[in-house]
Amino acid sequence: MTVGIVMLVHTALGRAEQVARHWSAAGCPVVIHVDKIVDKRTYESFVTALSDLKDVSFSGRYRCEWGTWGIVQATQAASEMLLAHHADVRHVYLASGSCLPLRPVQELIDYLAERPHKDFIESATTSEVPWTVGGLDEERFTLRFPVSWKRNRFLFDFFVDIQRRFHLARKMPNGITPHMGSQWWCLSRRTLSAILQDPERATYDRFFRQVWIPDESYFQTLARQYSNNIESRSLTLSKFDFQGKPHIFYDDHLQLLRRSDCFVARKIWPYAARLYDAFLTDAAGAMKKTEPNPGKIDRIFSKAVERRTRGRSGLYMQSRFPNEDWENGVTAAPYSMFQGFSELFENFEPWLASATGARVHGHLFAKDRVHYADGQTALNGALSDNPVLRDYNGKGFLTNLIWNTRGERQCFQFGPADNQDVCWRVAKDPNAQVSVITGAWAVPLFRSNLDFAEIRAKAANLQKIESEHMDILRSPYTKARVRIWTMAEFIEAPMEPLQGILDEIGRTKLRRLSEAPKMVDLSGFGQFLQNLKNQGMHPYLMGDFPVERGLTATPKAQRKPYLVQ
Repeated sequence: MTVGIVMLVHTALGRAEQVARHWSAAGCPVVIHVDKIVDKRTYESFVTALSDLKDVSFSGRYRCEWGTWGIVQATQAASEMLLAHHADVRHVYLASGSCLPLRPVQELIDYLAERPHKDFIESATTSEVPWTVGGLDEERFTLRFPVSWKRNRFLFDFFVDIQRRFHLARKMPNGITPHMGSQWWCLSRRTLSAILQDPERATYDRFFRQVWIPDESYFQTLARQYSNNIESRSLTLSKFDFQGKPHIFYDDHLQLLRRSDCFVARKIWPYAARLYDAFLTDAAGAMKKTEPNPGKIDRIFSKAVERRTRGRSGLYMQSRFPNEDWENGVTAAPYSMFQGFSELFENFEPWLASATGARVHGHLFAKDRVHYADGQTALNGALSDNPVLRDYNGKGFLTNLIWNTRGERQCFQFGPADNQDVCWRVAKDPNAQVSVITGAWAVPLFRSNLDFAEIRAKAANLQKIESEHMDILRSPYTKARVRIWTMAEFIEAPMEPLQGILDEIGRTKLRRLSEAPKMVDLSGFGQFLQNLKNQGMHPYLMGDFPVERGLTATPKAQRKPYLVQ
């Protein structure tokens, strides 16, 4: 008894010939189905090339379009021919022209001889199948699919919508339960004969003819009717990506395929000469005898899929650009954004850099230029201080800056006078630490020599912009670590919030902050706010400032108490 091979071929006929000779040399009869799309001259040349092998024959040809009935029809015709002409075949192994035997064929024959009545076919109910892609699970059986999805997607979707709208549904014939699984199976002669010779075959064929992707459900469903010894797995290694497309194996996958211990693998690139030379060899140079275990390489494929779909944190790739929030981490490292601090404190940036060891920039999104730390005109990654280049893609500018400076904490100033395009990007970034003193934008206006009418107009505009930014930072979609103080409450006790900020940056946890940066002189600021109110502009973001007393930048130090004896 031996194993018969059914090969479905539609391209790379030279490689298919090479594999067919390999099967035949091991004593396996082979029946090949060539897709009808292959032109007659090419087909006849292929038949002539294999005419010297008496155990290789060709079945009737059908058009095998993906997702349609033709693939099942071709498999049926080739299987019937194999069973009729080769009485010594105990198992039938379905393969494609791009399949490559990874182990000596004799090992497969011996393996199946020890399991004469076992059927190796992946077969699971629709509710238990996690790999269906395209939104159709049970509906691929209950609806009709008279047109090809690949050739006419508009009509395909139109028929689906019509059937859903009018609740047109079919029932499985004879009450059978639909199952799904890989197309590549190995069935015993008894089970395959029962499926092909079933008195109800015409009924089943008529039903599955309009099922979507019937090659993944026809044999998988009917095998459950006749086999009592199904092992729900395929002996062929076939991996699919997150879109349901098969992985293609190239020359550099040689060691990966060896580790799988599988008998056959698909889909092999036709120009992977190293793979064909390595595996289509004698028994001494092939793989060792062991139980097929594709699970050993599943971890590698899972990592590859994750890298392809998610990428690295903070590093954007082409496939994610059209899809908002598909990024695997908005930025590559933690950073801090300060709003209102440089307006309230003198020399805040050098003080923060000295206290934390971080690189502290000015207003990176100022309209005149990008204010890098230490007055630099360019930063890592050739990031220019040109505001036009920055504003072409402000979000990309921020993510590039954080990516190119990994390993060094970045801090920068922000305010309502800056470009606001990055507000949502920062708010939705878990790496962002945002500290805001609301209303501090009024301090430069207070200290300016502008006409009061101009000051009032600017104050109203800046307050509106900052209010919208605060709504973003308080949004339920915000993932950044946000701390917001009004200006009035911050200057009452600035040491505690400053200590909290430095602790969160993580550089001063071992000692307490002993000296705060110097605050600007706010004498008369309360009267300034009252004047704005008197002019009809209500500055509510600053908090409550008293009008009758001035606020000084640095309160007088209290004298220490002492004991008189």
